[in-house]
Amino acid sequence: MAAAFNQTFSPLAEKLIHKFLKKEAVIGVVGLGYVGLPLAVEKAKAGFRVIGFDVQQTRVDLVNQGSNYIGDVVDSDLLQIVNERKLVATTDYSLINEVDAVTICVPTPLDKYQQPDTSYVENSAKEIAKYLKPGMLVVLESTTYPGTTEEVVKPILEQSGLKCGIDFFVAYSPERVDPGNKHFNTKNTPKVVGGISWECTKVASTMYKEVLEGEIYEVSSPAVAEMEKIYENTFRNINIALANEMAILCNKMGIDIWEVIDAAKTKPYGFMAFYPGPGLGGHCIPIDPFYLTWKAREYNYHTRLIEVAGEINNSMPDFVVDRLISILNTKKKPLNGSKIAILGVAYKKDIDDYRESPVLKIIDILESKGASFVIIDPYVKSFKHDGKRYETTEISETTLQDADITLITTDHSNVDYQMVIQHSKLILDTRNALKEHDVHLENYFRL
Repeated sequence: MAAAFNQTFSPLAEKLIHKFLKKEAVIGVVGLGYVGLPLAVEKAKAGFRVIGFDVQQTRVDLVNQGSNYIGDVVDSDLLQIVNERKLVATTDYSLINEVDAVTICVPTPLDKYQQPDTSYVENSAKEIAKYLKPGMLVVLESTTYPGTTEEVVKPILEQSGLKCGIDFFVAYSPERVDPGNKHFNTKNTPKVVGGISWECTKVASTMYKEVLEGEIYEVSSPAVAEMEKIYENTFRNINIALANEMAILCNKMGIDIWEVIDAAKTKPYGFMAFYPGPGLGGHCIPIDPFYLTWKAREYNYHTRLIEVAGEINNSMPDFVVDRLISILNTKKKPLNGSKIAILGVAYKKDIDDYRESPVLKIIDILESKGASFVIIDPYVKSFKHDGKRYETTEISETTLQDADITLITTDHSNVDYQMVIQHSKLILDTRNALKEHDVHLENYFRL
């Protein structure tokens, strides 16, 4: 394999590829969150020495203690690679001087004007630029708008005096983390890679091939890879918006949306089932499409479908509260003064991630309308929202009986739903969580 490279690649590229193949490269990972830590663990498990960088001392200390804080990482895997010194974490970015390749896995949020905040990416690139050396590979994995790698990251790195594609290599490879997915994870999910140059792409692909089991799919540029990631999440955003809009209409028409979807998905072609819910959560689907909306303005294009989908999905917490009001009215109960038992604050089932959870907006609305609530979530013991700390409680007969209505907002698997059915006065199920249970209650309502 190495012999074939001799005729094709520059000496710097050939040297780095050889290091990857021999597992002699030292790899850095900037950002040890939901994306970075699982990636760092897989790289270490593959036989590389890995240095993890993070600005949060707490995270660094936990990693160096072998204490896991990410659901998609196996506790024993982290402890083993830390004990074997295959993975160390630090806040000292000068140690980038020791790595041969570095992957950037930092947040890319939206600001209050729904514009991309690339400050974390920029700051990471600036730190790397200080210690950039010839022959190093830099890969951006953070989800962002098309053009970020070439227009933001590359110029910052070239402030080092080195030339991209000649002295060092740059590529974009979008993360595809799906928290809680039992079948696909960092290790076996196909990876898309697009480099600044053909050689950059091949160098980055070689690294991932030595770490991951999933297919490595090469594209012609970072912009293609960046757009691919946005397209993935926009596809889901829009289809979920369609399901949500159908749910609203079906409610008005007295039709069961869940039965409609079950019937539609019997078609073996041309249909993919998406489901309604209380709104979108997580760091990807509610946010990523708006990177594209922002970038499209540069080309004098208005992404109407994306924005309408966003409006529909963002309105779902209001629709849920309207349904609560309507259901409580059947018992001559106003929302003001009512007590709601909320089952779930995590944005999806069987995880502890509540970033951008629609439940946060629901509790804001409930508080503004004078309702009280308790929150039950077996995965989230407490959470912070708008500067306020909220504690969750354990599910119990008393908690359910004391509430005027139970609102199921997350369909966790480890909830005793028979207890919910037996002891709730009213139930509004926004996730169809009770679909496997024999529920024939007058007081049971679905979204």
